[in-house]
Amino acid sequence: MPKTIHQSVTLPAPAGKLYHMYLDPAAHEAITGYPVTISREPGSAFRAFDDMLSGKTLYTIPKRVIVQSWRGHHWKPEDIDSTLVLTFWPEGESGRIELVHVNVADHDYEEVNKGWKKYYWEPWREYLDKTRSESTEKSRASRAA
Repeated sequence: MPKTIHQSVTLPAPAGKLYHMYLDPAAHEAITGYPVTISREPGSAFRAFDDMLSGKTLYTIPKRVIVQSWRGHHWKPEDIDSTLVLTFWPEGESGRIELVHVNVADHDYEEVNKGWKKYYWEPWREYLDKTRSESTEKSRASRAA
C-alpha cells in the first residue's frame, strides 16, 4: 500500500524566495548538484538527479504552492505516480516548507523519506548559508574599498 511522507523544514530565506529557487532550474541545480528540468507551467516535465526522478508540474500558486507528480526511475510499472505538495510559509525572515508526498511506493518509502533531508533540506540550507556568507564578505570588501 503506498505511503505518505510529511515533513516540515525552516530555511534561512523568505518563503517566496524558496518557492522561486525550487522552480528555477539554475538555483535547483545549485542546491542539489544535479541538472534539473523544471517549470511552473502546469503540464510541464520535471526531471532531476540524472533522470532518477521524473514527473510533471501539475499546479502552482506563486510564492505559495507547488504540486507535482513524481516517479522514481526504478519504480515498478504497477506503482502509481506519487503526488508532491509543497507549501511555503513565512517564518519571520525565514521560510517554512511543508511537504506532503502522497502515494510513495512502499519499496521506496524509506529512501524517499531520507532523501528529502539528504538531497534537499541539508544541501539547501548549506547553499543558503554559503551564499549569505559570500554576500556578507562582498559587502565588507566594498565598504573597505
